[in-house]
Amino acid sequence: MPRRSSTERPESLAELLAELPGELRRQAFTHASWVEHRSDSYERLAFLGDVVLSLAVSNHLYPRFERYGAGRLTKVRAQAVSGASCGRVAQGLGVPEALREAAPAGSTGRSATMLVASERVLASICEAIIGAAYLAFGFDRTAPAVVESFRSEIEEALEHPVDYKSVLQERLARRAEVVTYLTVSEEGPAHDRSFIAVAEVDGQELGRGEGKTKKSAEQEAALQALDRLEEAAD
Repeated sequence: MPRRSSTERPESLAELLAELPGELRRQAFTHASWVEHRSDSYERLAFLGDVVLSLAVSNHLYPRFERYGAGRLTKVRAQAVSGASCGRVAQGLGVPEALREAAPAGSTGRSATMLVASERVLASICEAIIGAAYLAFGFDRTAPAVVESFRSEIEEALEHPVDYKSVLQERLARRAEVVTYLTVSEEGPAHDRSFIAVAEVDGQELGRGEGKTKKSAEQEAALQALDRLEEAAD
């Protein structure tokens, strides 16, 4: 494919998806319950795509915001590449329709209807598509397409950062649980302090975070706690 000039719009993941070799595309839309070996499903590709997604967005943010510290960059990236963000991008890529088409006839595994209703499944397939694109086209071509497809998610994260502590409390409230935060470590000189906070529920650690302020450390702990809740719900 001819190189695009710098004035042309970058490729999108949709364009790379359309060019994926058949075997990689098939694997990207194959759920583990549809195959005998989990390694033949999208899970391995999603593992790879998660790393490529994070690096592509980090590579985009780092030179653009020279005054942002590591903590703020981490929060923007985490929000931009969250499961909800990946799920929305997956919808834009037509993943639900493609997954229905890929479902084997008479499958004894989970139905496509059940799968497309799961944000986590859609997010994993989005990551799998990124992983497949990386294998097929390399990082230099895949990274700009990732940034282009996640552009609105990145801008939303910059303009409207999520309060992870509020999100966590709302999630736990549905289970009649309350989170508390403890500062377990405070190190460094006064002008360069570093804090470690723990998010606890009924005395059990649910998340741990580090930051230059107690507030930022608690936000990181809440984010980790949310990740663990999502993993447990999978």
